[in-house]
Amino acid sequence: MRPLLLALPGNEALTQELAYQLGTSLADYTLRSFPDGETYVQLHTPVAGRTLVLVCTLAQPNPQLVPLYFLAETARDLGARRVYLLAPYLAYMRQDARFQPGEGITSAYFARLLSGFLDGLLTVAPHLHRWHQLRDIYSMPTQALHATGPLAQYVRMQVTQPVLIGPDSESKQWVAAIAREAGCPFLVLNKQRHGDRSVKIAPPDVARFQHHTPVVVDDIISTARTMIATVQHLRRAGLPAPVCLGIHALFVGASYQELMAAGAGPVVTCNTVPHPSNAINLAPLLADALARLPG
Repeated sequence: MRPLLLALPGNEALTQELAYQLGTSLADYTLRSFPDGETYVQLHTPVAGRTLVLVCTLAQPNPQLVPLYFLAETARDLGARRVYLLAPYLAYMRQDARFQPGEGITSAYFARLLSGFLDGLLTVAPHLHRWHQLRDIYSMPTQALHATGPLAQYVRMQVTQPVLIGPDSESKQWVAAIAREAGCPFLVLNKQRHGDRSVKIAPPDVARFQHHTPVVVDDIISTARTMIATVQHLRRAGLPAPVCLGIHALFVGASYQELMAAGAGPVVTCNTVPHPSNAINLAPLLADALARLPG
């Protein structure tokens, strides 16, 4: 039996497409706040004996966590066989070490929290750095899906004579994989981050790529400082407006507009986080993974 899908607020479009591709249905529910701010949940669709997949990209994890927890626990109380989370974007992966005395390693704490009330997690391209795999911190079964194929297909089909540009050494492995599949060259830059909104990038040596279309690739576009600095360097070097390619479109504040104003060409992201830049549909990838879940 196919899993039953439940779309948390803001995830309706993707969940409806997944339900269509899987040939399954959506769970109906009520989620609202009492006047004092407490959360009320009610499941209207029977879940007894079913596998339920909660679909919730975690771009705003703090306000999303309580509804997610209450829906999962309600489903379990009502007899759901298993409760999974499909979080196309998985939050709290950056703080993977104690960089300053007294800091919390919140990636580990968040993993412990989710593992305590879910039977499994599916996500796309989690920001793994010091943690090498999700099971380093998650005690439940996890599956990290790769967006390499869809990204490479976009580059191959939509960009003329591309050269991929990764922002830092962390990105080399997956930028190289995209370039290999797209059949194009790539560069990796040297980045130094000074705080949340200050990034310094060594000017790239792009002389031999004057007749290529630069494609700046990053997994998460949040403040866009990295992409903005890279775009500015490339434009000063005489290259055409770069395509800016990302997986997770967080775009904090006015960062999207600032990236465009810096001289970027098309800004293209996957639909892991709803945003006007979403042009790469990962629903087929996600649906295939959901179809393989244990019933």
